Amino acid sequence: QVHLVESGGGLVQAGGSLRLSCAASGRTFSSNALGWFRQHPGKEREIVAAMDYSGKSTYYADSVKGRFTVPRDNAKNAISLQMNSLEPEDTAVYYCAARGRPYGRIYYTANDYNYWGRGTQVTVSS
Repeated sequence: QVHLVESGGGLVQAGGSLRLSCAASGRTFSSNALGWFRQHPGKEREIVAAMDYSGKSTYYADSVKGRFTVPRDNAKNAISLQMNSLEPEDTAVYYCAARGRPYGRIYYTANDYNYWGRGTQVTVSS
C-alpha cells in the first residue's frame, strides 16, 4: 500500500516556475514506478512525466520536454515536479501516481498505476 500527497500548486504568471512535491507513506518509491499526470476540465488524464522504479529512465511528454524535470529524493521518500517556463496551457490539476510491483520499465498510461494522490491545482495566467 502507498499513500501519496501532492503539494505546491498555486497561481503563477506565464514564464514563471513552480515546484510540486509528492510525499509517500507505505512502500518506498524505490519499489515503485512513478508518474506525474495532469487533467484539464472535461478531458482525460494525460501523462506529464514518468520514471521507472530504478530512477534510471525518465520520460517527458512532448508538451513539457525541456521545461519540466522530476527530481527524486529516495532518502525522504518523495519526488518533485519542477516546472519552468510555464504557459497558460499548463493549467490543470496535477496528480502523482505510483505502480507497485513494477517491471524495469516506464509506464505511460494512467491505467498502469494503482496508487494516486488527490491532486493539486496549477493555474498559469497570461
